[in-house]
Amino acid sequence: MLLHNLNKGVTEAGCDEAGRGCLAGPVFAAAVILPEDFSSELLNDSKKLTEKQRYELRPIIEKAAIAWAIGIYDHLEIDKVNILNASIFSMHRALDQLSVVPEHIIVDGNRFKPYKIIPYKTVVKGDGKYLSIAAASVLAKTYRDDFMLTLHEKYPEYGWNQNKGYPTAFHRKALSEFGISPFHRKSFKLFETQLSIDFCV
Repeated sequence: MLLHNLNKGVTEAGCDEAGRGCLAGPVFAAAVILPEDFSSELLNDSKKLTEKQRYELRPIIEKAAIAWAIGIYDHLEIDKVNILNASIFSMHRALDQLSVVPEHIIVDGNRFKPYKIIPYKTVVKGDGKYLSIAAASVLAKTYRDDFMLTLHEKYPEYGWNQNKGYPTAFHRKALSEFGISPFHRKSFKLFETQLSIDFCV
């Protein structure tokens, strides 16, 4: 059972991202503020849910949330600032769009940069510990998947309807055969023959 939030009685936003390890496409982040009476037996880290479960949860989360928002950093911006910064800045963009200003922020992982003057805490595997982070992980994942399905229609050769841009064997083989698309991250190791990689974990 996930905990509701870190600080009881405080308007707290949970943040998470999706697409950090992909070779193509943007990184998506979500920020979610849930009411204190929110409960869900199904909600968990999005990676532990099936695709069907994630899409079932999305409207439930959106309807119940006090506020939620999505932030995006595209592949060109990722190449400029690196994936770690892009992940953090996409969370900032999500927070920018919240209709309610949180009093505290909890972030999945162990890296973040200050957002305005709002206190925050990073939580390793937070998407499996706190409902608001889990909710953010579901929204970030499903909205990014939707985006990659749209890109797949233009570039079906890479199999993005299946791999969503992650470095699967099929994706690697397609890169070798067709080369890079306009949406690939050029700062990443796209080919196995590359000697170095500008990838921050």
